[in-house]
Amino acid sequence: MLFPDTEIEVSAVMPCLNEEETIGRCIEKALACFAALGVKGEVVIGDNGSTDRSVLIAKSLGARVIPENRKGYGSALKAAIYASHGKYCIMADSDDSYDWSGLGPFIEKLREGYDLVMGTRLKGTILPSAMPPLHQYFGNPFLSGTMNLFFRTGASDAYCGMRGFSRAAFDRMHLQADGMEFAIEMIIKASNKQMRITEIPITLHPDGRSRPPHLRSFRDGWRTLRLLLFYAPDYLYVIPGSALFLLGVLFQALLLFGPVTLWGQYFGVHWLALGCLFSLLGFQVLSLGAFAKAFAMNESFEMSGRIFSNLMNWFTLEAGIVIGAAMIWIGLLADSAILATWLARDRGNLGSTHAVFVATTVIALGFQVVFSSFFLGMFRISMSKKEAAEKPPQRHLSLVRSVETKADGQDTP
Repeated sequence: MLFPDTEIEVSAVMPCLNEEETIGRCIEKALACFAALGVKGEVVIGDNGSTDRSVLIAKSLGARVIPENRKGYGSALKAAIYASHGKYCIMADSDDSYDWSGLGPFIEKLREGYDLVMGTRLKGTILPSAMPPLHQYFGNPFLSGTMNLFFRTGASDAYCGMRGFSRAAFDRMHLQADGMEFAIEMIIKASNKQMRITEIPITLHPDGRSRPPHLRSFRDGWRTLRLLLFYAPDYLYVIPGSALFLLGVLFQALLLFGPVTLWGQYFGVHWLALGCLFSLLGFQVLSLGAFAKAFAMNESFEMSGRIFSNLMNWFTLEAGIVIGAAMIWIGLLADSAILATWLARDRGNLGSTHAVFVATTVIALGFQVVFSSFFLGMFRISMSKKEAAEKPPQRHLSLVRSVETKADGQDTP
């Protein structure tokens, strides 16, 4: 990773894949804007394997070209950003759809101390034929709304490709995405790290290319939705799992002693079976959510949550085993009592079918608690090892403090 050059204030960063028709205009606009504003800037191109004259044009205009073999919008941008020298970076496409001569408002906001300055087309102007109706009226609003529901970022145009950020903020984000979802991950990470974010209305122009765009609506839309769900385990696992589990427990509690009639509707053993299924399925989904959050904590992702972190600090394998074993024994005792009653009645009508369903479900849940605890225990061991590796040995610290104390004593007259 290159550290920012203190002499360069702003780096204009562009991804490129066969953009010979427009990249020259974009570079010229960016350089002219720097000159007009009196800003010392540079243009850095992340080239993703262009086979046309894009690289030659960019170099001839004084831009630095960083080749990137890994395919993808995010890969090209990350390569260029890591190679940039500016204190601030402003990124936008090189297809002339964004106005590279309008960098002034972005630079002003970055100088004010904002970590991420988002352009917003939806609050600005979208010129005719600049954006497909599917993107303008459904895709972008849906994905932006979903992102704000999950992460409360406040961004109105999640996929706007023109945005500015400080290099220091970018380095803190640790972005992983290589495709179009790179733009979404940036906002999520900035929001999770409580960075200062603001928006600037911009104008989107029809791009200047004669070929189709690289964006694939449904493929990239699905990849974005997938990323949002990966980073929001509460919405993917915890909320649906909790709803299923609680609904199942409600059905079992209601039908434990036999069929009931509510509001004229008969609820019998079939509803009880459904309740048992809901509770087992709900607990399984909750377990997967716990595993996902534990993995996130282990990998230092910002998606585990404070409540789960506190629970993991409290959790021990032994506690899980005790809770699970208690559930198993309660279920077994209940089933044994029912069996004894059945035998005492000369193996006649069982008469306790509902209770058997519930007791057996408790046994199954108990086994799930035990084995899930072992799985979470492995994450605890891994996290403990990481924490130990990050902390210097206490004996070494005491020796360092002892040497420092002696040195301070010698320096004192």
